[in-house]
Amino acid sequence: MQNCLICDDHAMLREALAGAVAVSWPDAAIVQCADFPSAWSAAEAQPDLILSDLIMPGATPLEGVGRLRTIAPASPILVVTGNQDDSTLLALFNLGVSGFAPKTSNSGVIEAAIRLILAGGRYLPPSLLDIASQRGGESSGMPNRLTPRQIDVLKLISTGHSNKEIARDLDLSPATIKAHTSAAIAVLGAVNRAEAVFKARELGLI
Repeated sequence: MQNCLICDDHAMLREALAGAVAVSWPDAAIVQCADFPSAWSAAEAQPDLILSDLIMPGATPLEGVGRLRTIAPASPILVVTGNQDDSTLLALFNLGVSGFAPKTSNSGVIEAAIRLILAGGRYLPPSLLDIASQRGGESSGMPNRLTPRQIDVLKLISTGHSNKEIARDLDLSPATIKAHTSAAIAVLGAVNRAEAVFKARELGLI
């Protein structure tokens, strides 16, 4: 059974996020926390997914989310926040947060973000991708943010394989291949499959 930790000091938003998680994981065990100290305690269980606000009682945004990252280093973290400060988001990006979604996002956006990070990608706002690229973040750390499976998929895309053909070759479902492709496109800051392949070649990944 999958386990998800949802951290937000507003009960209505926690319930809304729980509903979004249920789309991908209908039988998930969901733990809800309203402050950072209780979230840190819950994170010791190493949840399969963490959804967290930035502004909660008990810690500053960087301290709060940073400690979640330290306690549960393998758990993907999606920050759902009203804070659009680029410097804060970039600092969290460098800590290894898997994605950011505005609190104003509809349920479809949250569900897409969850699917993407669970596939190994990062869900990032365009402004953050631009800043990371300008500061060298995208090129210097890129090989560490593409998973081996995403690289496998990009290699096969580069040879003209369709999703169905790639799924057959890698013994995965077409939906999983689509998720890996979307994740690779997001991580590389590309707009489509062709550009993702081009960027991956430039970085020497394929």
